[in-house]
Amino acid sequence: MGLLDSVITTIRGGQSSSGPAQVSLLPAVIEFVNSYPGGLPALLQKFQQGGLGGVVASWVGAGQNEPISPTQLQSVLGDDAVAQLAQSSGQEPDSVLGNLSSLLPTLVDHVTPDGRLDNTQELDATALLGSVSGLLNKL
Repeated sequence: MGLLDSVITTIRGGQSSSGPAQVSLLPAVIEFVNSYPGGLPALLQKFQQGGLGGVVASWVGAGQNEPISPTQLQSVLGDDAVAQLAQSSGQEPDSVLGNLSSLLPTLVDHVTPDGRLDNTQELDATALLGSVSGLLNKL
């Protein structure tokens, strides 16, 4: 399932009631990933170093995305990163972690459609946000 499909399903209530919160978190996540030293590849490497290599591999590879818990996210990202995302998105840290546990696997899956991660990959904020914005106008 692609990012936009996931957002549609979430907003329509198919997965959870946090759809609008996930949409409002998306710009903050894109900014965070793109400003992370080394970008998405380095961030995913941090997850691997945190013992979540198999989980991250499922997001990049074909097939079902393995889930990640808010607790796992907190342990890998740390308090400062969660606080930064909370401030950027206007959400409470617990909400950020809950929403990010659904959003991040889908986002990574979406930007690695061929099952490979480009070492210089930067998330295209304009394309991602434009697609979501256009989708929301149709709902």
